[in-house]
Amino acid sequence: MTKLILLTGLAVLLNSQLGSAYQLMCYYNNVAQNRPKLGSFSPSDIDPCLCTHLIYAFAGMRNNRITMKRMSDLTDYQALNALKNRNIELKTLLAVGGWDFGPAPFTAMVSTPHNRQIFINSVINFLRQYGFDGLNLDWQFPGSHGSPAKDKHLLTVLVQKMHEAFEQEAIEKNSPRLMLTATVAGAIPTIQSGYEIPQLSHSLDYIQVMTYNLHGSQDGYTGGNSPLYKSINDSGINTFLNVDYIMTYWNENGAASEKLIVGFPTYGQTFTLSDPSNTGIGAPTASAGVLGPYTEMSGTWAYYEICTFLNDGATEAWDAAQEVPYAYQGNKWVGYDNVKSFHIKAEWLKQNNLGGAMLWTLDMDDFTGFFCNQGQFPLTSILKNALKVNSSSCMASVSDLQQINVP
Repeated sequence: MTKLILLTGLAVLLNSQLGSAYQLMCYYNNVAQNRPKLGSFSPSDIDPCLCTHLIYAFAGMRNNRITMKRMSDLTDYQALNALKNRNIELKTLLAVGGWDFGPAPFTAMVSTPHNRQIFINSVINFLRQYGFDGLNLDWQFPGSHGSPAKDKHLLTVLVQKMHEAFEQEAIEKNSPRLMLTATVAGAIPTIQSGYEIPQLSHSLDYIQVMTYNLHGSQDGYTGGNSPLYKSINDSGINTFLNVDYIMTYWNENGAASEKLIVGFPTYGQTFTLSDPSNTGIGAPTASAGVLGPYTEMSGTWAYYEICTFLNDGATEAWDAAQEVPYAYQGNKWVGYDNVKSFHIKAEWLKQNNLGGAMLWTLDMDDFTGFFCNQGQFPLTSILKNALKVNSSSCMASVSDLQQINVP
C-alpha cells in the first residue's frame, strides 16, 4: 500500500511538472493596438499564463528576407518576449504572411534554392536577434489563389530545408532548436491544391488548421463561422465545411494527430438579412453586417462586440446539429462561438487525440471583461481550463483565479 501511495504521488508530481499534453497557441494581431478606446490591445495586455504559445502576427518579407512591417514592431517584440519572464514555459513565435499578404512574395521566395536559403538564413538571424522561439508560416494559399500549382511542392521543400537548417543551427550554437509551424487551409479544394500532407507533417512541429471562416456574407445566406458538425440543411460541398470533417481529412491524409492544432475563432461572421422574419441557418442575406464599433471590419464582429449585440436585446439561438450559437435582431445576424461551444469543441478535440487549439485572436476575446460579464478572456480561459494548460512557474493572474460557468 505504501508503494502504491508513493507511485501515485510521483505520478501527480510528474504531471504537474510536465503540464498539459495539449497546446494552446494564441495569436496576437498587431492591428489591435490601433483600435479605438476599449478595443485597443497591446502585447502588455496579454496574460502570459493563458497560453502555451503566443504568436505575433505579422512579419513581412522583402527581397526574400523576413522583415518588420514597421519600426514600432520592435517595441512589440520586446513586450511580447518579456512575458516569458512571468512564465518561463511560455514560447513565442513570429508569424509571416497572413490574409492580406498576397502570394507573390512567397512564390518568389520558394522559386529557387538561392532564394529559399536567403529566407531561411534571415529567419534564423531574425528570430534569434529578437528573442522568438520559432516561426509560423502563414501562406494563404500555396497552389491556388494566385499561386502557381508548383508552389505546392515548393512549400514542402522550403519546410524540409528550414527544419534541417533549424536543427543544424541548434547543434552549432548549442541552443534549443527553433520551432517551425504552419497555418493551413480548412477548405478541402484548397488543401488538395496546396499541401503534401505527410511530408509537411514529418517536418513541421505543429499544423494549425483554420477551421473558421467556413461561411460568410459572400455565400448569400447565413451560416456558422466555425460549426463543429454539418447542418441538417447542408448538401454538396457544404457538408465538408465543419471542424469535424476538416480535421478528420487532415488526419486521414497523413497529418499526425498530435501535431494537428484546431482553429478556434474569437469572432463571428455578420450578415444583413434579406427578410428579417427568416432568421435561421441558411436564411437569405443581402450583404455583410454593419461594422463593429471597435474592430471596424466588414462582415466580422469580435466576441466582445457580439456580447454588446446580445446586451442590446438580440435573440440568441443554439443550433444543436452544429453545436454553435447564432444571434439576430431586425435584419442583423451573426454566427459565432461562445463559452459553451468552445467547451464542446475542446472536449471533442481531446476525444480525438488532437494536439491542441489555436486561437485567432486574443485581442478579439473579451480581454477587459467589460462587455460579456464572464471575466477577462472568457473564451481563452475556457480552452485553458478544458485543456488543463497550467504552469507551476507562472505568476498568478486574474484569469487563473476566475471561474466561468458553461451554460
